[in-house]
Amino acid sequence: MKITIIGSMAFAEEMVKIKKELEKLGHKVQVPHGIEPHLKDKSFVDNLSGNYEFCIKNNVMKKCFDLVAAADAVLVLNHKRNGTEGYIGTSGLMEMAIAHHLNKKIFLFNKPPHYDQVRWAHEVAIMQPKIINGDLSLIR
Repeated sequence: MKITIIGSMAFAEEMVKIKKELEKLGHKVQVPHGIEPHLKDKSFVDNLSGNYEFCIKNNVMKKCFDLVAAADAVLVLNHKRNGTEGYIGTSGLMEMAIAHHLNKKIFLFNKPPHYDQVRWAHEVAIMQPKIINGDLSLIR
């Protein structure tokens, strides 16, 4: 299966690790376009000015949307971030919406929070992703 990994760039290192694990399982895997600066500098994700300029210059959002469109499925890495278990950022939510609209399979690495904790969890639930609880063998 062709899979695009999506999620907060705070999880960039794990995206590369999960990519390798999925490839060992026989999948073809893409990580987000523009991941490189995040791998070199963990603080880049919170450097909003630099990150903004990089994304504009490199058309990162559109290229990431294109990766979603070209895949059979997306795997959302949704670990704890900013005090939220199962965190999904704004870009990840947009990429999930594109996957949902294009009838792609959507896998969540972890259970998302309940919608009474974060508003966006309602939209995530509507997309009916498959929650794999870290078990990559469930991606089929």
